[in-house]
Amino acid sequence: MKSAGAILALAAVAASNPLPSPQNAPSGHEIEITGITYGGTGCPDQTVQGLLTDDKKTITLSFDAYTVQSGPQIPATERRKFCQLQLKLKYPAGFQFSIFSADYRGYASLEKGVKGTTQSTYYFSGSQDQTVLPTTFEGPMEGNYLKHDEIDAASTVWSPCGENGMLNIKSEVRIVPMSSTGLNLLTVDTVDGKFTQRYYTQWQKCTPKNGGNGNGNGNGNGNGGLRPPQFDPDNLGREVDLSGRPIQS
Repeated sequence: MKSAGAILALAAVAASNPLPSPQNAPSGHEIEITGITYGGTGCPDQTVQGLLTDDKKTITLSFDAYTVQSGPQIPATERRKFCQLQLKLKYPAGFQFSIFSADYRGYASLEKGVKGTTQSTYYFSGSQDQTVLPTTFEGPMEGNYLKHDEIDAASTVWSPCGENGMLNIKSEVRIVPMSSTGLNLLTVDTVDGKFTQRYYTQWQKCTPKNGGNGNGNGNGNGNGGLRPPQFDPDNLGREVDLSGRPIQS
């Protein structure tokens, strides 16, 4: 029998799956994920593995240390973890893509009064626009779960129109503990459950700006105005080997 406690484990799957629309989507062999870098408290060195399918359409990432927990003798720093990712993509000129939905699957053990949250923020380098996908889990809860979130059309963020795009994803997982009277009821439960996150993409045709150099994004060139927070270079610099092994730093 599992002991009572609060724990939320996180791993991630990011899938690039063009919709089956021949006139608006490039063929699979024209799409390539050329590299991934990562960093953060939820993905320290040598804890991320990546696997790229032969058709270059799906990237799977697994995280070995993306877990938050709360309870007696557990430091407050263990209640929140984050991971920053950069995915380098190559695709044909005249196309751009966006993420339109996400699946969340995993395990949570939360006492009454405890809330677990996950949040993914994504944007493309050079763009002022970003999309935030939050998910909340309310205790009491113990077991596996599956959630599906749709992004409304007004919040859709499109990649640059061109041959290259840098997709930035910052994910966060957090536990908000119970009130002070409930802290003594919490113990830490260790599980092997995985949390998976899968992104689905859609494609559309576009007209490249400046001769198709890939610097436009359909929403302006991103010069001027406030941009989404950029990655901290001190936390982002480990590259994932797409054969499934983390590259040593």
